[in-house]
Amino acid sequence: MTDRGAAAEPDVGSVRSLLGGAVEALVVAWRAAPGGFVGYVLASVVSGLAPVAVAWLMKLVLDRLTTGTTPTGELTLLAGGLAVAGLATAVTGELVRYLAAEVARRVTVLTRDRLYEATGRMTGLAKLEDPAFRDRLQMAEQHSQSGPMIILDAVIGSIRYLLTLVGFVVTLVALSPLMAAVVIAAALPGLYAELKLSRRRAEMMAGLTPTERREYFYGDLMTGLEAAKEIRLLGLGRLLRGRMLTELRRANVGRRRMDRRDLLVQGLLGALGAVVSGVGLIWAVLAAGNGRLTLGDISVFVAALAGVQAALTALASGTGMAHNALLMFAHFRAVTNEGPGLPVAAEPVPVPDLRHGIEFKDVWFRYSDEHPWVLSGVDLFIPFGQATALVGHNGAGKSTLVKLLCRFYDPTIGKVCWDGIDLRDLDVAELRRRLGAVFQDFMCYELTAAENIAFGEVDGAEELSPDYRPRVQDAARLAGIDSTLEFLPRGYDTMLSRMFFNEQDKDDPGTGVLLSGGQWQRVALARAFLRDRRDLLILDEPTSGLDAEAEYEIHTSLAAHRKGRTSVLISHRLGAVRDADRIAVLVDGRIAELGNHDTLISTGGTYARLFDLQASGYSTPGLS
Repeated sequence: MTDRGAAAEPDVGSVRSLLGGAVEALVVAWRAAPGGFVGYVLASVVSGLAPVAVAWLMKLVLDRLTTGTTPTGELTLLAGGLAVAGLATAVTGELVRYLAAEVARRVTVLTRDRLYEATGRMTGLAKLEDPAFRDRLQMAEQHSQSGPMIILDAVIGSIRYLLTLVGFVVTLVALSPLMAAVVIAAALPGLYAELKLSRRRAEMMAGLTPTERREYFYGDLMTGLEAAKEIRLLGLGRLLRGRMLTELRRANVGRRRMDRRDLLVQGLLGALGAVVSGVGLIWAVLAAGNGRLTLGDISVFVAALAGVQAALTALASGTGMAHNALLMFAHFRAVTNEGPGLPVAAEPVPVPDLRHGIEFKDVWFRYSDEHPWVLSGVDLFIPFGQATALVGHNGAGKSTLVKLLCRFYDPTIGKVCWDGIDLRDLDVAELRRRLGAVFQDFMCYELTAAENIAFGEVDGAEELSPDYRPRVQDAARLAGIDSTLEFLPRGYDTMLSRMFFNEQDKDDPGTGVLLSGGQWQRVALARAFLRDRRDLLILDEPTSGLDAEAEYEIHTSLAAHRKGRTSVLISHRLGAVRDADRIAVLVDGRIAELGNHDTLISTGGTYARLFDLQASGYSTPGLS
């Protein structure tokens, strides 16, 4: 059964899930940039050990200087070691930043590829029409790039800070085991607080995603071209701006609450750290006054105290960031692990050339258990080599039948057969390669005119080649749009957009052109005509945006093009379907009438009534 219910929430909180996410994030970083990954690890290790080496070398230098008896050669060696350690600290820090940025760039490429490859695998539409999944997809898009790097930084950073921490803890233990215990104990609340804050931060971000999507929606409406005319004509700008600001303020309330919580917790932890540092310094000064610590001991103690606190703070902060990143990265994992959304046959049957026809057998369909039935027991045969028209009121189920034909959904009950084979047993990609279609809500790609048409034939894995141009022009001529496109500023290479420009137009972006609705409809028809080597042609309101003369011209061309081909035609203008071989009239999700134009007119049913109503609009005096 087709299900549009909310996607199951990933088990993001369990230790197993977090560990699995960490491993997957590290694997992503490794696969994206293995050389950079290794270099980043090595540079991080050196960066973690260098501060400890500097502190100990400084202690040795100070102790040797206070004795006054150290040979010059030994002092030179220690000073040289101190210089090398300082150089390593400076250089590795910059190297770590560079390598992290390079790995991040490559991770972005890999995660984007995986994310959109995963959405491309979703052969059905149910997931993409699910608001909960749309929210998850947006979070996956936002955090798929940064998530792996934050996790990598946290893991490698933890190694780096652990090396620093161990070195300085050993130093503190050597000077004062009690102080070492106090410093470590004081840092544990910070680790716990960071983990709690990270979970709250992830919950806040997940909760704000629907609000942010609405905010972006209103923003796009106000700045996009699609709605610009109507928004300005109706004066909707102020209303939409108010709604956008309302969503923004609502999101800011959640962020402000989180920031205040961060401020309180981090302020308390900072105060605790300052108290511990103060106590440690007082102890060191008093111990030096009693002769228990040397000048070098004080130097290394101060460095160790600061180093331990800094490392523990960084570990706590990194752990919190990694925890939050893992919680958000779970959405990327959920999307990339999503199935196709439709059942896939273990061994798909090869799609045969259509020779008999397509049959709907007792097809019932609804989008979920909570939705009403859209189709209620449809039985319909679409014969090979003939034109079948679907007519009916809005909501009768015509477009849903097309969705089932394209296998964007499967019937809830019943089946659709291709020469007797259930569509569910066929390879869905191969099936769709056998179809050509113009949808009522056709796409206007903000690309060149040639690309807009050539997309009808090009394989999804291929780029366009010059070989397509003659066929593109033939399809444009068939759709009656060739002369319009030829006289554009760059002909077929003109961008059909005022939002983008290509490399050729960067010095003159004004060469982009906006087509009218009717011209766009012809471009969409040309895209379908280019796909003429197909078993089934689907035309869903193919001339709804055209004037009467253009509609007549296109329907004449379509009739010639459809001759001898299997086609399905949907139109509210019944004059456009009267020459179809079979006309199916849908009423409330059922086939109420079936026959050719003359037969349906003679029966005096729904089709005859609708046809007479439309015809009267052209013949009754006074109507316009």
